[in-house]
Amino acid sequence: MTTRNYSELEQALIEKARRYLPGGTLGNLDYGIVISSGVGGRVKDMSGNDYVDYLLGSGPMLIGHAHPEVIDAVQTQLARGTTFFANNEQAILLAEEIVNAVPCAEKVRFTSTGTEATLYALRAARSYRSRDKILKFEGGYHGMHDYALMSVTTSNPAEFPISVSDSAGIPKSVQDEVLVAPFNNLEITSEIIEKYHDQLGAVIVEPFQRLLPPETGFLQGLRDLTIQYGIPLIFDEVVTGFRFAYGGAQEFYGVEPDLCTMGKVMAGGFPLALIAGKSDIMDHFDKSLKPDSFMPQIGTLNGNPVAAAAGMATLDILKREGTYEKLHATGQRLRSALQSSLSEAEIPSVVIGEAPLFDVVFTDSTKVIDYRGMLAGDKAKLNRFNRHLLEHGVLKGDTKFYVSLAHNEEDIERTEEAFKSAAAELR
Repeated sequence: MTTRNYSELEQALIEKARRYLPGGTLGNLDYGIVISSGVGGRVKDMSGNDYVDYLLGSGPMLIGHAHPEVIDAVQTQLARGTTFFANNEQAILLAEEIVNAVPCAEKVRFTSTGTEATLYALRAARSYRSRDKILKFEGGYHGMHDYALMSVTTSNPAEFPISVSDSAGIPKSVQDEVLVAPFNNLEITSEIIEKYHDQLGAVIVEPFQRLLPPETGFLQGLRDLTIQYGIPLIFDEVVTGFRFAYGGAQEFYGVEPDLCTMGKVMAGGFPLALIAGKSDIMDHFDKSLKPDSFMPQIGTLNGNPVAAAAGMATLDILKREGTYEKLHATGQRLRSALQSSLSEAEIPSVVIGEAPLFDVVFTDSTKVIDYRGMLAGDKAKLNRFNRHLLEHGVLKGDTKFYVSLAHNEEDIERTEEAFKSAAAELR
């Protein structure tokens, strides 16, 4: 496919979206298409155009769309009931599996979204520590709550550790409670923690920040600092959980936090996320154990049995021998093909990330290790690149190629051809 066709139905739906949805979108990706279906490593739009899918619903569909084992598990649970607002078998079994799989997990609480998960993780840490401030990293994404939306996408970064709000409607007082450090810079991070350690309730970090792998020693240095000052360390693994390894980025990189959040992959494409971690912190969710510092956490769909059934089926597949070897091999092949195509076209660029999750930054730099390095990339060229891929049957987000186990040889070959074509067009 070299060009996309629009049907009257898709055009009519786009017009309805513009009429009934703010900005004509659901708040997410806006490429002017309406997705109708997804199977394996591909999706189709309402006009029948077929795409190799590296968006993967923003990451959840690691095993591919409409996997028959997940569908079977969901259909079985649907016949038994959809939600109960009480303990249910599927959620309890999924919690057990999480504790067995994830290094830091001793107890688990479920939420419906990653935003809720990071919000409650921060609250639990502040309750445990009896301190109000948090430290996050510039460019780190932790959802849509007030604390999270500080210094995520700013085009005018402030001097560290000052945070900058990325959204209207956030109280100015939140800025005083959020300190910001540069990812992969242990020296500046250490200075901030040493200065504010007695005010910090938590340090939260994506161990793999958006597309940035941690430099050697960075995560361990952060772990050592937080242990030194008794500050809970939170790994936000909503993206990386079960993606890089079965035990998440904490297994992959060999550094164990106090708390973590997970979602996306472990939910099998359904609305489910979690907070997991050490019992002495997680016990603040238990009124019988922490009556004076108890944190209520009520949610209509917490541990929803349909979502938990999908999660259990997904994890059963991911545990099979050779799963992660295959995933990393596919991702590495795609990464290499992308960099080769751009290098052969003599387009200044660097491909960053890990095999299951990567993208390109169009820059003269040979290495990008932090948010400001990514900010300096040529966004207009990236948009042209993304648009060209879309026109040639390859769908990705504004940033990120999410690789799946369902991507097959035909998918990879189409993608490699699209890379070559995009590089020629950009040159």
